[in-house]
Amino acid sequence: MKFIIVTLFPEIVEGYFKSSIMAKAVERGIVSYETVDIREFSHDNYKSCDDYPYGGGAGMIMKAQPLADALDSVNASSIRTIYPSPSGKRFSQKYASALAEEKELVLICGRYEGIDQRIIDSYVDDEICIGDYVISSGEIASLVIVDAVYRLYDGVISKSSLEEESFSNGLLEYPQYTRPEVFRDMRVPEVLLSGHHKNIREWRLAKSLEKTKINRPDLLGPEYIGGNQNGSDKSN
Repeated sequence: MKFIIVTLFPEIVEGYFKSSIMAKAVERGIVSYETVDIREFSHDNYKSCDDYPYGGGAGMIMKAQPLADALDSVNASSIRTIYPSPSGKRFSQKYASALAEEKELVLICGRYEGIDQRIIDSYVDDEICIGDYVISSGEIASLVIVDAVYRLYDGVISKSSLEEESFSNGLLEYPQYTRPEVFRDMRVPEVLLSGHHKNIREWRLAKSLEKTKINRPDLLGPEYIGGNQNGSDKSN
């Protein structure tokens, strides 16, 4: 799979592709990437890529011309193109799985107050919101999407790990423990030391349901919404 990142700050993006599991995926040829510096397509001497919004208002808007030329340089019109934005559709594991079916993705990294709407109308296939909050860096938002997508490709992470993660079965993931068996007087639950696989599966399912009820009751249905969403559970 190839990710094409269109950005004002390619240095933010490039470090991610050279680190950790992603670096291994790139080395093995599972993933490739390209960064496109929008400033290289600006026509003025100052390489400016933003201007004041028509109609007034705070902040600056990314200009259409340099962004359009940057997108044309990678033939974005023929590739599924994503624009992370608070105004987009809510991102989810299901959405990530759908994007993982693509061979190439273009991601537009917004800045300031956003990009000219004419770019969205002309190029963008998916306007995606990664959560109900606002951040200043479209690069970070784009990398959230990249990270959620690339790890679903065969050979990046084991299938068994993916099957037990949060949202894979509609529930949040159960608590995890590793050595030592006792840490600051807190013991690993006995069931995990028992070697009884049926009991371990039942315990994990119960804990997943318990955690989901507390942290994400919306995943379970309307009867759980409005319950204790600020509670905590430290039991074993």
